[in-house]
Amino acid sequence: MISVFDHPWLGGLFGDAAAQAIWSPERQLGHLVSVEAAWSRALGTVGRVPPDTAATAAAAIAGWTHDFDLLRQGTARDGLPVPALVRALKDAAGDAAGAVHAGATSQDIMDTALALTLRETSDLLEERIAALEAALAVLSDRFGTRPLMGRTRMQAATRITAGDRIGAWADPLPRHRARLAELRPRVERLQVGGASGDRAALGADADAMMSALSTELGLAPADRAWHAARDGVAEYASLLSLLAGSCGKIGQDICLMAQQGVEEVELAGGGGSSAMPHKHNPVRAELLVTLARSAATDVSGLHHALVHEQERSGAAWSLEWMILPGLAMTAARALGLAAEVVGNVKRIGSA
Repeated sequence: MISVFDHPWLGGLFGDAAAQAIWSPERQLGHLVSVEAAWSRALGTVGRVPPDTAATAAAAIAGWTHDFDLLRQGTARDGLPVPALVRALKDAAGDAAGAVHAGATSQDIMDTALALTLRETSDLLEERIAALEAALAVLSDRFGTRPLMGRTRMQAATRITAGDRIGAWADPLPRHRARLAELRPRVERLQVGGASGDRAALGADADAMMSALSTELGLAPADRAWHAARDGVAEYASLLSLLAGSCGKIGQDICLMAQQGVEEVELAGGGGSSAMPHKHNPVRAELLVTLARSAATDVSGLHHALVHEQERSGAAWSLEWMILPGLAMTAARALGLAAEVVGNVKRIGSA
């Protein structure tokens, strides 16, 4: 997919190295392989295969050389990469192939890998929320007592302080942190369901498999498979949009405050114009607005992906693959950029 995040030149504006690393194909494949290896070890732990066979299989899986061409061809044929991956891992495991993927289905592997990705994403979001809170606190300490014209419906209203407006920017952030902390256990969960989500292939060992996988991967067990219950993913997407939206509010206000004739804020840097050398465009503040609007658009797609037919949907599931990575990068970029924009404020309000 052509993406602004890693585009040769648009990436200079939209790119976010940390978020892109988390959602990179290399990291995603690494998680798929890690889950398959953990699955093999768990099979040995619960006694479904001999422990030495499980260890041999897990070692072969961990040592497998990534082959993106093989997965690309397999995905084109099967609609997802796991069947081709499993065939390659079984070949690598040789005589221990029986300990590869036994009792699992493709979605178990992919959704558990997704949970690992969301865990890393949440760590990054928490760091950036804290950084933005700190930057806003510094800004308020520096300029919070300065007078500022309050504006309602973009018309002059009554005098306020810069701290009043900064406070409105900061207010949602503790709530977002609380939302994220509450949400994480609902998405950082194992996916174990087997072919139809009933874990029938694991029989009496299902709970023991969940326990072994949970211990190794650091993910919570789930009471039942969430193959077709995607409310956790949709809720996560909603939070991503909220984060970007709160950053967009900061960007929109700064753009309005920076207008010539208003000049209630002074920013370091700024973008130039090819035709008007006197201009200093609030490029990064504008981008915060763009990111917020993009996130608000994308989140509706993840809500469409809630509609799974019966026990699994190829159409709804693959819609997540198209939208969620970009939405996660949008929110991460917005948070990082908002802290940068706030840190670039040289003056806000009147002296």
